[in-house]
Amino acid sequence: MKITALAGGVGGAKLAHGLSQILPPDQFTIIVNTGDDFEHLGLYISPDLDTVCYTLAGLANPLTGWGRKDESWHAFNEMEKLAGQTWFRLGDRDLGTHLVRTERRKHGEKLSTITQNFCRAWGIEHTILPMTDDPVYTMVATKEMGELAFQEYFVHQRCEPSVTGFRFDGIEKALPAPGVLEAIDQADALVFCPSNPWVSIDPILAVAGVRSACATKPVVAVSPIIGGDVVKGPAAKMYRELGIQPSAYAVAKHYENLLQGFVVDTVDAELQASIEAMNISTLVTNTIMEDELGRLRLAKDVIDFVNSLIK
Repeated sequence: MKITALAGGVGGAKLAHGLSQILPPDQFTIIVNTGDDFEHLGLYISPDLDTVCYTLAGLANPLTGWGRKDESWHAFNEMEKLAGQTWFRLGDRDLGTHLVRTERRKHGEKLSTITQNFCRAWGIEHTILPMTDDPVYTMVATKEMGELAFQEYFVHQRCEPSVTGFRFDGIEKALPAPGVLEAIDQADALVFCPSNPWVSIDPILAVAGVRSACATKPVVAVSPIIGGDVVKGPAAKMYRELGIQPSAYAVAKHYENLLQGFVVDTVDAELQASIEAMNISTLVTNTIMEDELGRLRLAKDVIDFVNSLIK
């Protein structure tokens, strides 16, 4: 069985890692959001790509889920001493990734090619694809500060402004990165990881041809909202500010026209009937991934659920 996952952020990276422990490289591909990408201090930074890659390579910081483990902060501390821009933390190991990516992009290399080379260097055998090689920037509309670039909203402003909507700048010209549509077409099923629907999965679906390609396949999504809240990130806050009660049901409704299956946590078992009323098969299980065993457990549950839907 071939699975293609759509992912972004820490939750998406964790489930992708769990799936990669079960599915061999020729049966599992990950398409990653690049709407969070931005330029900072002259460097091209791909936060979601790096989080997914670091996680699959066993290099991610186990405490934060993002950044590198065994990180040092000499460059950052010197920047702070010199009154530089330090609102976006860059560790020394992480900085090496951004320096090389930026240099290679300046010489005309595509993000997908660079990502493939990085994965090889880090010992990642599974295929990780950026959603596009073209520039797409998630813009967050807010009540207090107008429109903000995603990292300005997410990191610099710490998600404090109230959200009124989203826009993906450049999406009209963006084409899927090489291999993206092929990975969807060749998959037996798709998995939407427990990533923020608004700013992690929606940008991928907005790339030309991706949503329509997904609509031809069985799709199973895992809810990032558990008991009306999230383990990490601003998704629940975004739902509330957009006038939607945050819940696993709201996430299923968000994807309604694409889903054949939906995975919710045991604390949300009472929502199963209302989700299934949308003609979406539902699995109730423990979706908390506290450690690598938790990732593996959830990945096995998801794969078994997918199998039950496509037989």
